[in-house]
Amino acid sequence: MRITTVFLTLILLFSCKNNVTEITLETGRWKAKLEVEENKYLPFVFEVTEAQTIRIFNAEEEIEVDEITLEGDSILIKMPVFEGYIEGTYTSTSISGEFIKSSLDRIVPFTANLSDDARFVAASDSNVDISGNWETVFSPGIEGDEYIAKGIFNQEKNKVTGTFRTTTGDYRYLEGVVDGDSLKLSTFDGAHAFLFEAKVTDTTLNGTFYSGNHFREPFVAKINADYELPDADSLTFLKEGYEKLAFNFPNVNGDIISLEDEIFKDKVVVVQIFGTWCPNCLDETKYYVDYYKNRKPDNVEFVGLAFEYAKTQEKAFNSIKRFQKKTGVTYPILLAQYGTDDKVKAQEKLPMLNHVLSYPTSIYIDKKGKVRKIHTGFNGPATGNKYIEFKKDFEDFLELLVSE
Repeated sequence: MRITTVFLTLILLFSCKNNVTEITLETGRWKAKLEVEENKYLPFVFEVTEAQTIRIFNAEEEIEVDEITLEGDSILIKMPVFEGYIEGTYTSTSISGEFIKSSLDRIVPFTANLSDDARFVAASDSNVDISGNWETVFSPGIEGDEYIAKGIFNQEKNKVTGTFRTTTGDYRYLEGVVDGDSLKLSTFDGAHAFLFEAKVTDTTLNGTFYSGNHFREPFVAKINADYELPDADSLTFLKEGYEKLAFNFPNVNGDIISLEDEIFKDKVVVVQIFGTWCPNCLDETKYYVDYYKNRKPDNVEFVGLAFEYAKTQEKAFNSIKRFQKKTGVTYPILLAQYGTDDKVKAQEKLPMLNHVLSYPTSIYIDKKGKVRKIHTGFNGPATGNKYIEFKKDFEDFLELLVSE
């Protein structure tokens, strides 16, 4: 009798377990917040689809997220390409947890709720219009930290979109509002979590830039329609006495690759210095992949040198493999460095360069193996006309090298 009772109990438990319906996320628009400081939040919006995928929106950018695991009341959202992920608990209309970047030991509190609220809710009409170009300085007057940038913004009523360009790249798709005399902008792409806040007049910005909850710095800007940053082709160069680039780094199969290999012989070569963790590098790679597949001449080759902050070689190679799969890269990617993304350490791996100033940096090599140009940074799609100019200059210069 006792055995029968136990047996029936087990059947009932098994039956109940199999009849449990997994809670799904309610479809529609959600609003998320990352806590960058106590009681200060970086907002962004996303949409949950019928297929239980997520679309994150930053101005004109849409990021598709399809690696979502639901188990009990636990949720894991892995961002595409980048190692960052969101982990926590959920209901059908809410998520509470953390945005985590393990290799950097960074954890940011995260919440999200089903909501039609705007990214930023403006309490009042805009007192000013910030459309135009802004001559910008981050960390002004702070020795060793000060750097210049160019703000490029478009405003329609309260809503603002645009970006900051720097000498090393851009801050990608920023979206926000002018609320009275206060500017608020944010972006979240799975690698970067940026919040900009500033007080605005017709001609000045005075504000603070927050990167996640680990970094903040002041910035100032003034309207300047004619302002331009230094030429990106003049910032990184070969040291005196050098004409060629040289390296020996492994690919994901462990094979050591160098520019002396047959694949590069008598070809124009574009060497891409980048990291799989870097959004500007992702933008550049997407363009390179499109060019490589659709317009590349036979005597042009690409090779990527990855500088990874993953703590082990195995994790670094896994990041490269995931990056290749997500972006469709078919040209070789070599592991140049792991354990840090420090640019001083990167320059030690390429001692013929005066410095590695930016991820990404592209080095153009002619068919005789001579370095002809080094382009620092990348003007991505968020920069509008600058992105169009970059693509034209890139393709024109490669045509010149091929014709020689």
